[in-house]
Amino acid sequence: MDDSQITTLEQVRSILKSSRGLEFKGLSRDGRYAWIEQVLNRFNYFSLSKKEKGVIKTYILRMSGFSRAQVTRLVAKRCRGGSIKVGIAQRHGFAAKYTVFDKEVLAQTDNAHSRLSGPATKRIFQRQYGIYGDKRFERLKDISSAHIYNLRSSRTYKLRAQTFAKTQSVQVGIGMRRKPEAMGQPGWIRVDTVHQGDLDGQKGVYHVNLVDAVLQWEIVACVEKISESYLIPVLQEALGAFPFLILGFHSDNGSEYINEVVAKLLNKLLIEQTKSRSGRSNDNALVEGKNGSVIRKHMGYWHIEQRYAPLINGFYREHFNVYLNFHRPCGFATVTIDEQGKRRKKYATYQTPYERLKSLENAARYLREGVTFETLDALAGRQTDNESARMMQKAKAALFRKLLSGKDYCNSSRKEKSNATADILRHSGASRYLDRRTWIPAFAGMTDQDNEQLQSNEKGGKVQKTTRTLHRELSGSFLD
Repeated sequence: MDDSQITTLEQVRSILKSSRGLEFKGLSRDGRYAWIEQVLNRFNYFSLSKKEKGVIKTYILRMSGFSRAQVTRLVAKRCRGGSIKVGIAQRHGFAAKYTVFDKEVLAQTDNAHSRLSGPATKRIFQRQYGIYGDKRFERLKDISSAHIYNLRSSRTYKLRAQTFAKTQSVQVGIGMRRKPEAMGQPGWIRVDTVHQGDLDGQKGVYHVNLVDAVLQWEIVACVEKISESYLIPVLQEALGAFPFLILGFHSDNGSEYINEVVAKLLNKLLIEQTKSRSGRSNDNALVEGKNGSVIRKHMGYWHIEQRYAPLINGFYREHFNVYLNFHRPCGFATVTIDEQGKRRKKYATYQTPYERLKSLENAARYLREGVTFETLDALAGRQTDNESARMMQKAKAALFRKLLSGKDYCNSSRKEKSNATADILRHSGASRYLDRRTWIPAFAGMTDQDNEQLQSNEKGGKVQKTTRTLHRELSGSFLD
């Protein structure tokens, strides 16, 4: 902007009324700042009256395009004796303590350890410098755990690190992530899978455990593998074994149940599917407890080959499930809330799941079509509790005889019996899982020759005792 011909206030007033006679040129901010300083000096701004200063300031506003506040600041700066120039921002910052080399060392350490947490990485720095004398970690040994994450976000680190992003969770839109509320109504099933151990890289069978949340009615099944082709037929049979209508199906987030095939089956049966929430271990606590108190107690931890799944499933169907639901009492909690609002559970009521079902108000309305209490009463009264338990134990021992060596145990030689017995004890944890309470042994007499043979195969008093007990049970003698 060239306004050197304007030297009086009268010219300025006339310019403000009309823009004719001006020559405009494109100016940068530095140029406009210099022009403002020239105008202030040309008109001797600071010796003018207040009214005359207002005319000059209006002229600067009109021609520069700056705001009134900015022009006021520039004029004040010139009044203090300063020059009107573009200022350089002065920012307070921290001195860079960790260099590019330190970030490269951090990336190398993270690549070697697959990126540990901040405190663990800091401990590695301290050990590298203090124990191994690596001078590269002289600065990093004093770094804070939080600042390690700041260095990991730098460009230098990202260019050299193999992993620098958090694991992205997989979102599966199958099943609702919530805890089902049964509201005292049977039909809300909790399900889980129990693996029967590995041996020499070979997987064992899988037990499928389904428990009703209200009645503790339990159906156990067995499959060779947990793929859809093996699991779906068994799962469909297990759901049909419940005498009441199934309303809900709750599991953890395992892919054996959270998949499209299972979802299609449940949708066909009009069963709501839910899955456990993250960090809420109590969502599926009922069936988790039954895994230990029922399946592990009776089946142990030892390896069972997958080819025996049909035999085990037959044992469950014919003996075990009947015993669990008609002859094995379960504890039912009575929940009270004290003055502080704390929930307290007291287990004063013990009933079999069938007794619990019959105790519900108008219980017949929960039964599925074709099932009556007359039929269930006849099944429950077929045996006493002790008779059912003895028959179940006898069938289980007969099953175990087949599982031990794949042939008739009683027809084996004494040495073969001892070797098979010792083998199952090694794989099952010896007397830890196979004891008198589990097997209900008859403690039939053994000859001295039997004892000597067993002692030569398994040394140690505790293991000998369990071996002899197991040998007697597998020989076919039971309590009557």
